Amino acid sequence: MNIIETKIKAGASEPFKLLHISDTHLTLADERDNQRKRDLAAERVKGFPTSEQFLDEACKMAKRENIPIVHTGDLIDFVSAANLDRAKKFTMENDVFFITGNHEFSLYVGEEFEDEAYRNRSLSLVQKSFPDDLRFCTRTVNGVKLIGIDDGYYRFDQAQLDALKKEVDEGLPIILFMHNPLHEPVLYQRSMAEGPCAYLTSTPEELMKDYDDYRYRQQKADEITLEVTRFIESCPLIKAIFAGHLHNDYEGMVDGHLPQYVTGIGTARIIEIE
Repeated sequence: MNIIETKIKAGASEPFKLLHISDTHLTLADERDNQRKRDLAAERVKGFPTSEQFLDEACKMAKRENIPIVHTGDLIDFVSAANLDRAKKFTMENDVFFITGNHEFSLYVGEEFEDEAYRNRSLSLVQKSFPDDLRFCTRTVNGVKLIGIDDGYYRFDQAQLDALKKEVDEGLPIILFMHNPLHEPVLYQRSMAEGPCAYLTSTPEELMKDYDDYRYRQQKADEITLEVTRFIESCPLIKAIFAGHLHNDYEGMVDGHLPQYVTGIGTARIIEIE
């Protein structure tokens, strides 16, 4: 397991630590799931052979250090009874602040276009395995507000903006957690060099000219998403963003001033907040 230490000055009443992990991609299925899901599990585990081992190691580390785990999504690779049971076990046996990813709602991984309507087909079922609200959640630790906001499908909505503004009105410093990183030029260039698109929220439309139609429709920001992004970028109480999704580690800046950290597969990021 790769370990990264990150320090954030946020104005905490007392320093505290968090253990940030992301993109575990559990690939479990059993006799309660249909044959198609069991076949999917057998195929998908080839891409994530050490997911259980890594999750166990991270949980042991968090308990040794007596610190909460923040997981920024894709704990499970697809919806199955076995995966949801394992997710519930993880959240019940550990102190977990969970922010959802896109795979939490994948029924068979890439079988159809995934959007809000697709997510809502499994949202109520998946929510039962997680104590935190999967769309927007908060926790306050030592005078610092941790906020998790779902952008797993590269979009925000009005309810999330309203909730974020309400939390900001309390005047506490904020650390923001989400699944997909926000667009920033350096991360965009790096991601484009490695794949067919950048996989970032609020990438400017003019930079998406080389995306294929599917990725363009998937990742094109609507107006409310752009409004939420502008609000995040301009809010002085938001001290840092932590995300996952890209499966690689990264540290950069959103809008030239807001620190953004991406934690990849197999990495445990120990965040010390002062």
